Amino acid sequence: MTAPPDDPGAGGEPGAGERTAETAWFTAVVREHDRAIVRYFARRGPRQDAEDLAAEVFATAWRRRDDVPRDAVLPWLYRTAGFTLANHRRKLVDLPVDEVPESGAARVADDPELSVLFDAELRGALESVGERDRRILLLHAWEGLDGAELAAVLGISRSGADAALSRARKRLREAWGDRLTF
Repeated sequence: MTAPPDDPGAGGEPGAGERTAETAWFTAVVREHDRAIVRYFARRGPRQDAEDLAAEVFATAWRRRDDVPRDAVLPWLYRTAGFTLANHRRKLVDLPVDEVPESGAARVADDPELSVLFDAELRGALESVGERDRRILLLHAWEGLDGAELAAVLGISRSGADAALSRARKRLREAWGDRLTF
């Protein structure tokens, strides 16, 4: 995926220089971050869908290129990837409206992110911290995000992200300690 979707071409048209710069920017973004986004999806769902889902993220990045912060491209891509994955999962589940659960609690056994973790105690501790804390912990541990990048993915301030990570770690420590007490 080296050319942006729907690129009208440079030619001699008015604005062609701007499109050429946008195309160069987009090509560099894809080359630099393609593997990270594919890995993001491969860790969280069926591997055969990872490249297609990554392509959706990059198509969104191209369409919304004016909204992508040039100094925080990867966090923006991760945030978009989270939305893309949520939409993809919703498409796979045929659930009548009257059976939709009120809480957002996901069962660990149904969560591909957690199924790759082989330790039952750790899975149990991660399940007990809640979906938001689990997402923060896995973005930090698997994707290596903290500080400003984590804040960008979560859509909160840097200090808010630091505090959320600290609280998530504390809850995981407590949950882990509770599971190990006899």
